[in-house]
Amino acid sequence: MSTEYKKDVVSNQNDERENLQVGEVVAKTEEFINKNKKSILITLAAVIVVIVGVCVYFLGIVPSKEKKAANAMFAAEQYYMQDDYEKALKGDGKHQGFLAISEDYSSTKQGKLAKYYIGNIYLNQGKFQQAVEYLKGFSPDDAFMEAQAKTQLADAYVELNQLDKAISNYEKAASIKPNDFNTPAILMKLGTAYEMKKDFKKALECYKTIKSDYPASQEYATIEKYISRMNSLLEK
Repeated sequence: MSTEYKKDVVSNQNDERENLQVGEVVAKTEEFINKNKKSILITLAAVIVVIVGVCVYFLGIVPSKEKKAANAMFAAEQYYMQDDYEKALKGDGKHQGFLAISEDYSSTKQGKLAKYYIGNIYLNQGKFQQAVEYLKGFSPDDAFMEAQAKTQLADAYVELNQLDKAISNYEKAASIKPNDFNTPAILMKLGTAYEMKKDFKKALECYKTIKSDYPASQEYATIEKYISRMNSLLEK
């Protein structure tokens, strides 16, 4: 018997074994399906229901809620612009205020924005702990709004004499897309917070950053006197 012939025989035997194994797997699969047909159909139906529910939620319910939230926000924002904070917060009997909107539409962009307004109002009213609670819960997609919220949160912490938390939030705010408009103002507040902690070296670094990096800013015009004052304190 030739070697080639032996190889062919072995190969054929292997193919037969593989075919038998595949056949067994197919048979077992068919048997499993037949035995569990009802359970499988129920599972598939449940999956389809979930998929349809998700589609309905994101394509129908979410846009509808966003629209309702936007409509609700209009009146509250008008009162906010007029500095009528009580009506902005609590509504006027006909329109909802930010407090209700933040609860009823908490999953929407407008509902989240309402938290920022609430925190800002409480900050202006001197209710600093309440301001912290709402501003901490605000997480916008917009970089400018994020920097504003972090700055106001830091302002509230300063008023509560929690300087480490204030400094942390000022630093985060200053690092968000630095620009000539709001970054120098944030650095000024950060420098002031360091001064309150008697960390004059860190305060000097903030002021020097304004001088070197933001010559077009409003703060640049007077920054030299802050630098001189810090240098004097550090020389003592």
